[in-house]
Amino acid sequence: MSCCLRVTSGNRLLIARRTSKILIQKDEVESSPNRPDMDRNPSPPTSDDEEGEKEDSIGSTVYSKHWFFSTLTRLIQFVTEKDKSQPAGGDDEISVELDEDMENDICKVWDMSMNEEVALFLKEFNAPEIFLGIITKSKCNRLTEICVGILGNMACFQDTCVAISKNEDLGAVLLLLMCDTDPPTLLETTRLLLTCLSQVDVMSTWLERIKKRPTVRDNLCFIMSSSTNGDLLVKVGELVDKLFDVDEELMIDWINAGCQETGTSGNDNEETPTVLGLVPSLLEAAKQLKNDSPEGLEVYMHTLQLVTTVDEGIQSIVQFQEDAKQTWEFLFDLTCRDLCQPGDPPLIIQEQKIILSSVLTVMFVMFASQTDQEYTEIRKNLALIGSLTRILENQETCQRKNQGKRIPDQAETEENVTEEDFHLKILKDVCCEFLSNILSQLTKENIVEALKAGHITEETSLCALRTLLPLYATSVNSFIVVLGEADPTLAETLKKDTNEDS
Repeated sequence: MSCCLRVTSGNRLLIARRTSKILIQKDEVESSPNRPDMDRNPSPPTSDDEEGEKEDSIGSTVYSKHWFFSTLTRLIQFVTEKDKSQPAGGDDEISVELDEDMENDICKVWDMSMNEEVALFLKEFNAPEIFLGIITKSKCNRLTEICVGILGNMACFQDTCVAISKNEDLGAVLLLLMCDTDPPTLLETTRLLLTCLSQVDVMSTWLERIKKRPTVRDNLCFIMSSSTNGDLLVKVGELVDKLFDVDEELMIDWINAGCQETGTSGNDNEETPTVLGLVPSLLEAAKQLKNDSPEGLEVYMHTLQLVTTVDEGIQSIVQFQEDAKQTWEFLFDLTCRDLCQPGDPPLIIQEQKIILSSVLTVMFVMFASQTDQEYTEIRKNLALIGSLTRILENQETCQRKNQGKRIPDQAETEENVTEEDFHLKILKDVCCEFLSNILSQLTKENIVEALKAGHITEETSLCALRTLLPLYATSVNSFIVVLGEADPTLAETLKKDTNEDS
């Protein structure tokens, strides 16, 4: 599989990818008072006769059945003719392009397939089988992308999703498309798979298919480790996250498949293809998305957190020292230099609580299991004390504000607040456990250095210790004892104030 993923796609619509020539702009819609329904492409031609128009319409829509028939028929003829024109027995296939009228019409079908009645009509018209034949014969990347995109729209509805998923040949072809080198086709294929996996009725069908095809894992890892297409990386991350979330066995298999990969064997004569490691692939994608897509970065951090929920995953993260060091440094930078910084308002914690929980969980697992490694040495990670205490301080501020705003009589508001508190509680728990572990290992020299750098102050320490008590009293007492050797006055103040609070 060649690395042909460097494209600039811009902000592509993931549900309907129209060409610019048929896309109605927002200002055109707003300036047309007689066209209230025109937030998408115009309907295909309908019959002039009112009764004939009703018979020709798809359900309650004004879309013409005849127009769909003729468009799909022309499309089949186009693909068949282009297939016949290919040189017989040739090793290299000649890429073809859609003509403008054909592309515009098939893009209209793509657009209109977002309508459930249209999707059901396409199912009854046996569109999944038709698109299977087109995809199989297609020598045009754009055509393949559009056909998969239409299927992706159809899969958003239960009945059509079941029909698509039952087609074994179509399922096999769609999984094979994951090794395609065209990013738009990969994007639509990934979206389709993710949509199907989100449907309870067909989830198990797709999981079994994916488990039987190890190449799906290899292709996804290749995309994550090499693509610069932000839209594609986000959607691939969502797919991997979904797979790991619903099937732990599959996650373990994918982890183990890359556990022999080190990338440092130095054997130039090795003919066996290298199996990409899952964790390095996740990390590479996260680095690519760090500055451009906070949502995508959050997805990859959650996936990495899922990996740490099994022993095989923890081992895969820490077993290769250089890979583990790179992972730690990336997570350390996120925590100490990017997320929840001193100049940020306390409410930033609400926006970042999910990604912070994932990042800190992975770091704590690494810290607890690799204390003998250079990258986890306390003296190199004193900035974590400041970050963790700042997170706890901001949480305390947010909690006070939320309590002041609550209106007990509004049940819906209470439910929303409870949900927010749930995510904040997860973040608080991991922060406390991580911080208590660090505090219990501090030496006098560590504390002196942390005091000079401002990572430990009276104000932040008071907040942190209040939060840690009484559950982590042992760590707190140990910290105060060692602090007494470095700064007796501060130690006495903290001891007095924490005793009063308790």
